[in-house]
Amino acid sequence: MQPVALNLVVLRVPDLQRAVDFYALLGLSFTKHAHGKGPEHYAAELGGLVFEIYPQTSEENSTKHVRIGFRISHLDGAIQRLESGGGVLVSPPKMSPWGLRAIIDDPFGHRIELSEAEAAVRPV
Repeated sequence: MQPVALNLVVLRVPDLQRAVDFYALLGLSFTKHAHGKGPEHYAAELGGLVFEIYPQTSEENSTKHVRIGFRISHLDGAIQRLESGGGVLVSPPKMSPWGLRAIIDDPFGHRIELSEAEAAVRPV
């Protein structure tokens, strides 16, 4: 049996450009794509994972209750950038069993868990 690996995450948002601008504040670099007759969307590659942002065409295809996580460096700076881009801080930085982490909502209601890479080795 081969190991399982996550290789794709898709968020649907009502404003593509605002979402691209927001997630770019984390350092993601997006390119515009369209496959066959599908809608234009944006994709960023993160190692072996593709992170895509698609247009939300109805409330039924909303992904706003999805929670995603990013391991980053310099948590405080990232929070400031994301708040300036419309993010809402839900839980300020604090140590956890997974390192220093904070929770922020993107402008569309997706919950984002941010973990500071260097802090992951600190004791709780």
